[in-house]
Amino acid sequence: MRYAKIRKMDISNGPGVRVSIFMQGCSFHCKNCFNPETWDFNGGLAFDDSVIDQVLNLCKEDYIAGLSILGGEPMHPNNIEATTQLVKSFKKKYPKKNIWIWSGFLFDQLKDKEVLKNIDVLVDGQFVDEKKDPTLKWRGSSNQRVIDVPKSLKKGKVVLFCE
Repeated sequence: MRYAKIRKMDISNGPGVRVSIFMQGCSFHCKNCFNPETWDFNGGLAFDDSVIDQVLNLCKEDYIAGLSILGGEPMHPNNIEATTQLVKSFKKKYPKKNIWIWSGFLFDQLKDKEVLKNIDVLVDGQFVDEKKDPTLKWRGSSNQRVIDVPKSLKKGKVVLFCE
């Protein structure tokens, strides 16, 4: 598993000031993707326990609201194990902070994955250039959904996140 970059203070990928990590590798290749440099599974940097420690350390400050995980594709079969390890470590250390993940996979494709038990919000669905809407909050195209994961898992159906 590899990652592309870490942002120490990000205010555009979820509410509040956040730490964001961009996973490396994506097979969707959405037209006009904002991050095509993350498509190559062999690009970026090695993801290991030291990267998890680095992310956790960056999140220690009280002003950090949570962790955002983007890509590339954090839920791709090549990446989901490391993503799961990261979110479990984060939730153990910071149970009151939130985790947001962006994925081209839909909630129904992921609902049985362990990773969802540890995240708060999933922005699901591939970016669709023809449905691009710059007025949308936290998503690039109107087909994407901002999902409250704990409520959705409890109800057994998608519940949209309301800020």
